[in-house]
Amino acid sequence: MGRLTKAHGLKGAIKIELYTDDPERRFVPGAVFTLQVPESSVWSGKTIELAELKWFNSHPVAFFKDVNDRTTAESLIKAILLIEHDPAETPEEDAWYDHQLVGLAVMRDGVKVGTVTRLDHLPAQDLLHVETDAGDVMVPFVKAIVPAVDIAEGTITVTPPAGLFEPLPDEDDEDVEPTI
Repeated sequence: MGRLTKAHGLKGAIKIELYTDDPERRFVPGAVFTLQVPESSVWSGKTIELAELKWFNSHPVAFFKDVNDRTTAESLIKAILLIEHDPAETPEEDAWYDHQLVGLAVMRDGVKVGTVTRLDHLPAQDLLHVETDAGDVMVPFVKAIVPAVDIAEGTITVTPPAGLFEPLPDEDDEDVEPTI
C-alpha cells in the first residue's frame, strides 16, 4: 500500500509514499499493515496499526499506534506497508498485488522471454524485474510496454522497445558518411 520514507516531527509521525489510488479507503484509523523489512530489523515479522493519516503540504503523513517518538519512527524508514489480499474484494481494473505478478511468464510475440522475479515501486513508474537467460532485465511497468497481464493464464505480455531484452546491432561503419 505504501513505503515509509522519513520521520516527520518529534512525535512519531512518518511520511508515506502511497502505492494505492484509494488512500481514503486503505489508510483509515485501525487499518493494520504487515511490514516488509529486512530480517535483521526489530520490525521483522510484525504488523503496525494506523492511528491517523494527515496531509501536510500535499504529502501524506501517518501516525501509528505505539510509534510515539522520532527514534521509533526512524527505525521504520524504508519499510513497505502490505495488506492481506481479500478474495471477496472487487478488483480494480489494471491493478494487481505484487504477489500476483511475481512468478508470471513474460511473453513477447507469443514466446516466453523470462519470468517476473520482483517489482520496484518508484516515483515515476513501477519496474518489473524479469529473469531471462541473459540476466535480469528491468521493464517499466507502463501500458505502452506491458499491454496485457493475464493472472489466470499466468502471463504478462510485453512489447518492449529495441534493446530492452537484447543488445542493439552495431552500426556498419561503411554505411556511415564521414563528418567533416
